[in-house]
Amino acid sequence: MRGEEEKKLLLVVDDNPSHIHVVDSILKDDYRIRFATSGAKALDLAKAQPQPDLILLDVMMPDMDGYEVCGLLKASEETRDIPVIFLTLKMEVADETRGFEVGAVDYIHKPFSPPIVKARVKTHLALREAHLALSEAHKRLARQLIVINNELEMARQIQLAILPVETPKTQELDIVARYIPMSSVAGDFYDFIVLDEKHLGILIADVSGHGLPSALIASMLQSVFAAQSPHASDPVRVLSALNRALFAKFPSHFVTAAYIFLDLEKGVVHYAGAGHPPLLVWRKSSGRVTEVLENGLFLGPFYDSTYSAVPLALEGGDRIILYTDGIVEARNLSGEQFGMDRFKGIVEENHAVPADQFADAVLDGIARWSEKISGPSQSDDITLLAIDFKSAKVGNAKANRLPGQSTL
Repeated sequence: MRGEEEKKLLLVVDDNPSHIHVVDSILKDDYRIRFATSGAKALDLAKAQPQPDLILLDVMMPDMDGYEVCGLLKASEETRDIPVIFLTLKMEVADETRGFEVGAVDYIHKPFSPPIVKARVKTHLALREAHLALSEAHKRLARQLIVINNELEMARQIQLAILPVETPKTQELDIVARYIPMSSVAGDFYDFIVLDEKHLGILIADVSGHGLPSALIASMLQSVFAAQSPHASDPVRVLSALNRALFAKFPSHFVTAAYIFLDLEKGVVHYAGAGHPPLLVWRKSSGRVTEVLENGLFLGPFYDSTYSAVPLALEGGDRIILYTDGIVEARNLSGEQFGMDRFKGIVEENHAVPADQFADAVLDGIARWSEKISGPSQSDDITLLAIDFKSAKVGNAKANRLPGQSTL
């Protein structure tokens, strides 16, 4: 049998002492009970500590009837959550409806049936316990969400801090970047290694997954990439170093990447990839866009992954496009992917506009086609880099060849 302190506390309100006596005889073995013979006294006792877990309230009382008392209880922040069961002789539907309208949870009709009184009190106490438990769970969840959101905002600030504030500026290049995360924290990343005005490395990467884990991996990638300056001219060495740094550290994630090194003195770009979408190259001389793919394995899963690079000779008026798969894999409302053909179509249609306008045209094209571009419905992070060559020396035939292809 439970001790007195463990028993639930009831407040019984009735101006008739005989009715109070009957209720007390039915419930006293299972509950602690307070009594009030007026509405005013009931309001005082309802606020007194410890507060009652349930109130049994007579409807017909002098000065202040049960409806008014219940309305005042529900209007007070201190007592609004205490369930009220009306005790009444009234059996009319209109009377019961009025009681529910002012906030009562149930009715017990007089004369009292002990099994019904016990059952209804027990039921509504159980419902209150469940409601309180659910309310506390919601409060805990809300507190956790605040903590998570604060952490995500901090991670977002960290990620934004590792992305370049601006793109490199040179007389021979026009470089623009567009970065649209799927969520507040994303896994896409890009960065530059500027050796001098004639020599520049560009990395674009996409960490698998989204959110905080991907962003933290991207942050680590930035630190490792920043240390590659001494051999920035060697894409194979750069990707190999990134792969070894990530190996076995994040078993459930991998990274795709593409790296290019621009040698403007020779008019040559050296390119290597790691499981990344193909490079797109717009050639002024041919008037067409070409996919260039030279991929090794993803970064991270295998320590001994090998990579190879290809040289591309470029001229003034050419354009290189680096991007993550969020562009070609963007989906419309029917679930159809945007695809490479649409992307290349935008490249061709906008080859004559400046890089900045071209980048906006790509995002506008995706938005019109998919009827969205960012927010909760966006299916992946989107990163786009466009590099326009204002003037560059023509490379030799060897540099201009792709594996298995003639000169572009």
